[in-house]
Amino acid sequence: MPLKVVSVAARSGQPQGILVMLHGWGANAQDVAALATYLDLPDYLFLFPEAPFPHPYSPEGRMWYGLPNDYSFFSRPEFRQQPELQKSRLELMDWLRSLEQTTGIPLSRTVLGGFSQGGAMTLDIGLQMPLAALLVLSGYLHAPLEVNSAEPIPPVLIVHGRQDAVVPLRAAQQVRESLMQVGAYVEYHEQEMGHEIQPIVLSRMQSFMEEVKVRPNNY
Repeated sequence: MPLKVVSVAARSGQPQGILVMLHGWGANAQDVAALATYLDLPDYLFLFPEAPFPHPYSPEGRMWYGLPNDYSFFSRPEFRQQPELQKSRLELMDWLRSLEQTTGIPLSRTVLGGFSQGGAMTLDIGLQMPLAALLVLSGYLHAPLEVNSAEPIPPVLIVHGRQDAVVPLRAAQQVRESLMQVGAYVEYHEQEMGHEIQPIVLSRMQSFMEEVKVRPNNY
């Protein structure tokens, strides 16, 4: 079954890029679609895919995979093979690869981002694809990084709350350290907030996106 996708057209009428945002555990595409209202990116088409699995505790919620009770948000090699994660990974990658044919915009002008579990999915698949950039909001690593050495590593924005009571701040620091070890360009920000997207996060996204538009893909 194809992914359900909420789309918001480019205000300019002629999109030059795509911003894909992945929602978190228990949310849905509509929850993050509101971001399009607050970002001044008139040349971007916004796409918000919905996770394939229903959330166990929320009738309207979705998830990219279930979380075991002992999940710590720190990378574990074996978690890469989690069955629901594998399904979501495959569906997202196939869908992303199809976008150039349906929109005329290549992956080199497509930015992938996500919040929380969506941020983890962004890292999981985004480092395997020739994307313009990655946005990781309150995210974490599923497993030690696997990077496609045949492609340049996309630049990465990481924003995390110092008071995050869901995904520990140390998980974001682990993401930064792991990315820097493989030579990625990383813009990293810790904010005085919890597990949320506050206006300062939108400001960081806006600035980073404007920078990505004028910098070459290969840092």
